[in-house]
Amino acid sequence: MPPALVVIIGLLGLAVGSFLNVAVSRVPDGRSVVRPRSACPRCATPIAARDNIPIVSWLLLGRRCRACRAPIPARYPLIEALTAILFLAEALRFGRSETLPAELVFTSGLLALAACDAEQFLLPRRLVYPTLGLTAACLLVAAAVTGQWHRLGVTAACGAGAFAAFFALHRVRPPWLGFGDVRLAGLLGTGLGWLGPWYLVLALLAGSAAGLLVGITLIAAGRATRRTRLPFGLFLAVGAIAALLVGAPVVHWYESLGDPYAMGPPLAAISHRP
Repeated sequence: MPPALVVIIGLLGLAVGSFLNVAVSRVPDGRSVVRPRSACPRCATPIAARDNIPIVSWLLLGRRCRACRAPIPARYPLIEALTAILFLAEALRFGRSETLPAELVFTSGLLALAACDAEQFLLPRRLVYPTLGLTAACLLVAAAVTGQWHRLGVTAACGAGAFAAFFALHRVRPPWLGFGDVRLAGLLGTGLGWLGPWYLVLALLAGSAAGLLVGITLIAAGRATRRTRLPFGLFLAVGAIAALLVGAPVVHWYESLGDPYAMGPPLAAISHRP
């Protein structure tokens, strides 16, 4: 990928991260992400354009509102920086492929949902459904451009299968999973299904393992009990992004276990060649 395009994608990530902060702050409360203009939640002073530059403004303002000096949460520059980093990582991972826009949309939605779940234990449908629709639309365009309609079919099957599996768990054990997690599972299946079903499986396993590890660590440190609630959606999002970026070697290794020729032909076969 040309360096100039990589820079553009990084800057795009910063801008998208700024918008995600607005979504995380407003969507859980049912407010519009468009109007009114962003303002300080304490003094209601509108944020000027010079104070709305991703990361830079937060540092120049000394992490405080210019008008009332109220602290600005570190979540704002964190999401902006993380979005830019993930955009760059995915640009390097997928290159100038037809599926890159879909994965960027998918990742953006996961970041916003993870932040909402971490702060309020909430996975708003007003974030899940738009992310799902935009991701599916981008993948539909990718299938039309590349002619890989079978991949689109696998994507749809993964999305429906993940939703159905989590829905069943929700009905059998409601305390284990909220319905937000069920919707999120459908989104994960759609975002990862294009790459293959094993990426979805890896994401679910990695997310569950991360949640279990954090829970055990908190209990061992005396900061939680077995009844303490954890943001499972956050861990699923982390697992999905990990599978998206670094899951290929793991998936390829697993698939090679069932293919005796994946790592090369056996010695017996080589010795009998003419």
